[in-house]
Amino acid sequence: MQTIQSINEMQSHAISLRTNGCLIGLVPTMGCLHEGHLSLIDIAREKADKVIVSIFVNPTQFGLNEDFDRYPRILKEDLALCEDRGVDIVFNPDIADVYPKGYSTYVNEEQVSADLCGVSRPNHFRGVATVCLKLFNITRPDYAVFGQKDAQQCSMVKKMAADLNLPIEVLVGPTLRDADGLATSSRNRYLTSLQRSDALTIPNALEEGKKLVEQGVRNVDRVVAEVTHHLSQCRRIRVLYVRVVDRETMEPASEIESGKHIIVTAAWVDQTRLIDNIAL
Repeated sequence: MQTIQSINEMQSHAISLRTNGCLIGLVPTMGCLHEGHLSLIDIAREKADKVIVSIFVNPTQFGLNEDFDRYPRILKEDLALCEDRGVDIVFNPDIADVYPKGYSTYVNEEQVSADLCGVSRPNHFRGVATVCLKLFNITRPDYAVFGQKDAQQCSMVKKMAADLNLPIEVLVGPTLRDADGLATSSRNRYLTSLQRSDALTIPNALEEGKKLVEQGVRNVDRVVAEVTHHLSQCRRIRVLYVRVVDRETMEPASEIESGKHIIVTAAWVDQTRLIDNIAL
């Protein structure tokens, strides 16, 4: 396994791989890898000849008073996991190289990213879109693999790729959950045992909403109210939003259609912000 920090080196290597007919799969990450990330690596491995994992804690997708400075950085452990999983290249650039002095160019997707986390995290998706486009230009992937837990991010990246005519297929892997049902996330490391116990209310509440739909309920307000009610039972949870939306466009549903819509939610568990969703 190679570890590359230089943008020029990574770009040259990617161009050489493509020239030699290799299909490239990219798994963009901010490190602190967990089983969810590893499942995305497996998807990339099935589709591509060479798998690149980027590890870069992207400052432009963090807002004021968010957790950029304390976001877990465990590169040595991440590299070991990548090697064990058969990754070919880990791309781990420096911030000063990705955003050199005087950097002033950003990418805005203005439809899919406008609501939900786009409201509660201003400029977050601008940072995500910008860094993803830069990573695509540097690593030249045929496939880019993201996780369904970040549903809005997945939809936004798909929209950006389509709108900008990027020759990339965006693949979405299913949400992976720990044994207790909590969606895998690097930020789960912040949770104490008591906080984690309360955080389990999030997937449980989503399941309650799905049960209603399976029982024939198609009224969006009723499903949202059911999920919100379950979340509000925990004193450590502060709900940011609960919505039923189109799984591709993130547009709000007027009446639930199974297979088309998902329930999405974001909530604070004390000082930790978590997101999750469930297909209907």
